[in-house]
Formats: sequence, C-alpha cells, structure tokens
Amino acid sequence: MSSSEAEPDRGWFVRILDNSGGAEEGIVEEVKDFQDLAHANAYARAYVRDSIERCRVGGAVGREVLESWFSFGEDAIVVEAGDDGWKSASELEDFAATPASPMERDWRTLDPRRLVEDDEQVEL
Repeated sequence: MSSSEAEPDRGWFVRILDNSGGAEEGIVEEVKDFQDLAHANAYARAYVRDSIERCRVGGAVGREVLESWFSFGEDAIVVEAGDDGWKSASELEDFAATPASPMERDWRTLDPRRLVEDDEQVEL
C-alpha cells in the first residue's frame, strides 16, 4: 500500500497529541472519516495553528510562543500518511512568528464529525 492510500476500512485519520503529557501516551483523540488526504492535512494544519494561537499570550511571538506550545499545546499528525502527511515541525516557526487569521485557525469547519452530523440533520 502506498503512503497516499488509506486503508479502505479505516480511511484517513488525525491523531491529536497533548504536548503537556496529560493524556495517556499523549493521545487526546483520533479524528476519523476524512474525505481524502488533503482534507486530513488541512484539518491537522488548522488544528495546530489554532493551538499555537491559544498559547500566544500578550502578543508574544517566536520562541516564547513555541515554549508555551511545547508545554501546553496540542499537535496533530495524519496517521499512516508518510511523507505525504502534513507535519507541524515544518511550519512551527512561521506559525509562532506570525499570528493567524480566524480562517487559518478554523479547524471546526474542516472537522469530518461535523460534516456527518450536518448530513444526518438534513431531511428530504
């Protein structure tokens, strides 16, 4: 199986990790049922972007933000995506240096659980 194919019975999923060590094995939750790898990557990126913004205190930038995030924030990884999966390490410094717009940190609109709930509520 190539890294760009998800297992048919599992689909793509994103693992949320607690940097503070408060969760068992660091895992807070696993979010499943993404439409494709791009969807999972976009969710993981927005989730981490939001987590970094929640750790930005008093207008801090750079190293202060990263120190706070590594102590209290949450990371997100696209499981079994290999090199095709988004990695927070490649963008952490940029995220810490520049505050995010509301759209950049809106992971909730990308949450596949929300998409399923919205579909279930539609009556024909």
